[in-house]
Amino acid sequence: MTTEKKAVDRRSFVKGALATAAVLPFSGVLAACAGGGSDTPSNTKGGGKVSSTNPFGMADKSSVDAVIFDGGYGTDYVSFAATLMQKNHAGSTVKVSPTTKIATELQPRFVGGTPPDLIDNSGADAIGFSTILDQIEDLKDVLDANNLEGQKIRDTLFGGVEEPGTYDGKLAALNYVLTVYAVWYSASLFEQNGWTPPKTWDEAMALGAKAKAKDKYLFLWGKEAATYYQTLAIGSAIKEGGDEVRLSLENLEADSWSKPAMQDVLKGMGEIVKAGYMKPGGAGTQFTAAQAQWSNNQDALLYPSGSWIENEMKDTTKADFKMTGFPEMTVTGSSSMPYAALHSASGEPFVIPTKGKNVAGGKELLRTMLSKEAATNFAKTKLAPTIVKGTVPADGFGSTALVSQNDLLSAAGSDVFTWKFVDLYGMNTDQLVIWNSFLAGKADVAALTKGLQEITDKVREDDSIKKIQVT
Repeated sequence: MTTEKKAVDRRSFVKGALATAAVLPFSGVLAACAGGGSDTPSNTKGGGKVSSTNPFGMADKSSVDAVIFDGGYGTDYVSFAATLMQKNHAGSTVKVSPTTKIATELQPRFVGGTPPDLIDNSGADAIGFSTILDQIEDLKDVLDANNLEGQKIRDTLFGGVEEPGTYDGKLAALNYVLTVYAVWYSASLFEQNGWTPPKTWDEAMALGAKAKAKDKYLFLWGKEAATYYQTLAIGSAIKEGGDEVRLSLENLEADSWSKPAMQDVLKGMGEIVKAGYMKPGGAGTQFTAAQAQWSNNQDALLYPSGSWIENEMKDTTKADFKMTGFPEMTVTGSSSMPYAALHSASGEPFVIPTKGKNVAGGKELLRTMLSKEAATNFAKTKLAPTIVKGTVPADGFGSTALVSQNDLLSAAGSDVFTWKFVDLYGMNTDQLVIWNSFLAGKADVAALTKGLQEITDKVREDDSIKKIQVT
């Protein structure tokens, strides 16, 4: 979806999502299956009989191959759904394979015609959607099916969930998790020191000086997550300069990284690096190890990330940390969008390859993941909401980070935005290189701008890559 109306639909979706989720009571574990058989003829694609409990015609005693990104949410939530599915399809098996190298491992399988049946196309090594659009299923039929509780799946989801995974009118991916992008901090540490979250980059610099006085840094990073700072920079620049900044980036314009708002943000970030407020050594540190330096050691005050961060670091977070998020800083107090404006979207894009051995099985596993039982399990164990409504209580299962997500979205109202060009064109791997150099102080703002623009120009000028115009 690329029209302005659809952009508004996306904002409406994110605006209401967590606000609705936070006030609905935890409904507990529900019955896993509904209905019986049917006399509907066999589905030739799935090989099994189509019924109310088997809408895609998954064959009896078949196997499903799922490859899942092993990031902040792990893979056990898919295994949980797989167990539910196996109860409903006796004799069937599901292999859940975790990986952090989606493109590296799966592109050869796409080329060879042997892709898995279900993929979580996420992480730094995700496959660019523009390269596989004609090789993955349209998932509208999954939304049209009933869930395990007997309700039409489309009716159980927050509005607007199709937009992030829709390319040229095709629902190529279903993004499973609601993600809030924010700058995260320890509320207890801030309370102890009388600090407040910065609203501008100048205030961030001032906070950096206070951190240094306490022998701490303002920020830190790990090598695989250097582009978290790109996400922060883009969000900040969109808030400062308005939608023209987003559209310039989305449409791969020749001066997209040189827009005044973008340059002001990058310069603000560069001043922080130059002042020594960024902890050194991140380019040589594994990202979760770096994050532990923030969440457990409290070497740095702030960390930009999606809302998966709490679950990702749950085993290495200091007691009473009170993880809390705040919106991206703006450059000035008169930005195009208000300070409370927020980058948020559904994430963890699940795709089903058309040439998978068990397409029906892949869709059945995804259908099971969208059940109330599986979605509630995810929210409770991962401390993040899915796109399924009514799975999060008002207290956020005791999570300050989950409660703060609701607060951020409520404060943002309709001023919620996102972008897709990085994932669409698979840019992240190349962008990591220049961002690591910049954060390490080895590349200045001019070099960073040049490097990012070269990556953008390369994609724009490559005629083999299908471009999608965003308006």
